[in-house]
Amino acid sequence: MKKNWWKVLTIVLIIYTITAGLLFEVPRLAILNETIRVLYFHVPMWFGMITLLTVSLVYSIKYLRQPSQKIDNYAVEFANTGILFGVLGVLTGSLWAGFTWGAFWTNDAKLNGAAIAMLIYFAYLILRNSLEDEQQRARISAIYNIFAYAALIPLLFILPRLTDSLHPGNGGNPGFNVYDQDSKLRMVFYTAVLGWTLLGVWLSSLRIRIKVINQKIDEKTEEQYIPSSRSRAEHPAGHSS
Repeated sequence: MKKNWWKVLTIVLIIYTITAGLLFEVPRLAILNETIRVLYFHVPMWFGMITLLTVSLVYSIKYLRQPSQKIDNYAVEFANTGILFGVLGVLTGSLWAGFTWGAFWTNDAKLNGAAIAMLIYFAYLILRNSLEDEQQRARISAIYNIFAYAALIPLLFILPRLTDSLHPGNGGNPGFNVYDQDSKLRMVFYTAVLGWTLLGVWLSSLRIRIKVINQKIDEKTEEQYIPSSRSRAEHPAGHSS
């Protein structure tokens, strides 16, 4: 139980975030109105995505320095969960835009940058599935993961600030923090960031455990197959001593 305290904390934080995010009072502001509640879901998804993809990046670098299947498992599964959070971030942001901007997708620098970043990481998954040799797959995907992360940062945080954007905090537009003078949002927002991020770590750890189990099953199956193949080769059918 001592090792699982953070999982209990994750459940508590997520329950609190969903309950408070949907039911607690929020500032009544023009245009935004109730849509400001997206702050508890959309923005934390991006925080979680960045955290998970950063962990994946670290393990990819570690793999290039000290190759091992365990390190590769961590790199790919944290990337998988980070991509999931990225997709959820795009979907929740698009939903918010539909009610606030009047369109679910616009020619906005940050939206387009997020879409391109997700496509780059989708290509990472396709690349892994296209390579059969385990060591080659792990090595090449680790290198690709580093370049994908290097593209992610400017696409999300640099380029949108250099152009006009409808997105809060970019293109001269105020960020959500200017609406937070009474701290009604802040006491839920930080909880949401921590809760969703911990949930991402939890999902990643579960996927890693499943991956390890499947790898052990494959190894045992291969070990059973090889001796039986050798036995058939040494004692062909119809041979009598």
